[in-house]
Amino acid sequence: MNEALRLQRHEDLGMMELAAMQKLFDSEYLSDFGRWNPHAPYGYSPADFHVLAFQGSVLAAHVGFQRRVISVGADEVLVAGTGGVLVDPRFRGTGLGGRAMRHAQKAMRDEAEAHFGFLGCRNEVVPFYESAGWVQVHATERCLSRADQKSVIVSQGGPTLICSSSRDASEWPNGDIDLRGTPW
Repeated sequence: MNEALRLQRHEDLGMMELAAMQKLFDSEYLSDFGRWNPHAPYGYSPADFHVLAFQGSVLAAHVGFQRRVISVGADEVLVAGTGGVLVDPRFRGTGLGGRAMRHAQKAMRDEAEAHFGFLGCRNEVVPFYESAGWVQVHATERCLSRADQKSVIVSQGGPTLICSSSRDASEWPNGDIDLRGTPW
């Protein structure tokens, strides 16, 4: 099957891409979270950039990220806050997720010019991200609630991961993290 990975800015998404994304996300999350909304995906921050991985005409994987300055300790850090990482079940285990993630990481550096990639995830998917070069950081994290976008949530549970972009992951500053908005 013909595979195509491409980066698309959110404002440049066409009806075809939006419909394909709706189908991919609704197939995974509709029963638990309702219909997907590209401008407020399940209360998470929307993506500025989308990596779309097609297998033939089927959108088989997606990685989204948003540029944002966050604070880490006393430092301001430009991150590519990553979310909406999803692979169609028919294509899981084929390496497509890793290829889509590497495509996104290159775009984080080359297009978004972010210092680091940044994401929060469930424990069971940490090995996937680590295999793509992400590393865990341990810090208290503050963000706005997905439910109302006003309440402040403070957590230490993680997992929180970063990846190198224009700066090496070893340069990640120490200190508490303030996302200055909702998570991705």
